[in-house]
Amino acid sequence: MPRPASVTRASLPPQPSFPGANATRPPGARPPVDSVQGRRERLVRDLAARGLQDLAVLDALRTVPRDAFVDPALASRAYDDTALPIGHEQTISQPFTVGRMLELMRQGRPPGQRLARVLEVGTGCGYQAAVLGQIADMVFSIERIRALHELARSNLRPLRLANVRLHFGDGRVGLPHEGPFDGIVVAAAGFELPQELLDQLRVGGRLVAPVARGDGRQRLVVIDRTGRADWQRAEADDVHFVPLRSGTT
Repeated sequence: MPRPASVTRASLPPQPSFPGANATRPPGARPPVDSVQGRRERLVRDLAARGLQDLAVLDALRTVPRDAFVDPALASRAYDDTALPIGHEQTISQPFTVGRMLELMRQGRPPGQRLARVLEVGTGCGYQAAVLGQIADMVFSIERIRALHELARSNLRPLRLANVRLHFGDGRVGLPHEGPFDGIVVAAAGFELPQELLDQLRVGGRLVAPVARGDGRQRLVVIDRTGRADWQRAEADDVHFVPLRSGTT
């Protein structure tokens, strides 16, 4: 039997105050390209050029300081569009992949409409949870590796996000006591999607997850819950994620 999840609540003021996120500049001016904010702006422009179109997602990626979630030795690569190691054979996802998954989850919604409740499976270092916190009213994120759960707590604490709650537990089981969810995003790939997660989507909700295939490839899968016992499935892009495992460690 899976262990019950333990919860960490970020009970701090609701308005984030990220370094440089709201810095004022003369109209039309850009930050220096070699500054952290300048590199963040350049990354967002590059992601838009690659095809990300959801302005809410792009703004969230612009707001969250990715350098706060990587090892200091890798800080110079924080705004490269690449996955980076975070220890325990895990990675912080490529920014384009984060943006693409969240864009798919929001697809069809009005530009200014926020998701009410979102579940993230696989907190990792906490970066995607922070990005989700910009586009959702409440974010619940679960991590099976205790050391990463603690790392995410440490990384998120200075950002003062009151709407992000971290849980330690088995992500394949989800958080049924916090559901149903408008959106679920899974940051690890299994050969099938756990029914427990599908059941935690509200009717009208959407799950985005990588799914492994027998040929060694992975595809992003989008699941819409259309009825009490009905789900619709579509496939999107080829991706590469760490395996989705059961239990805790």
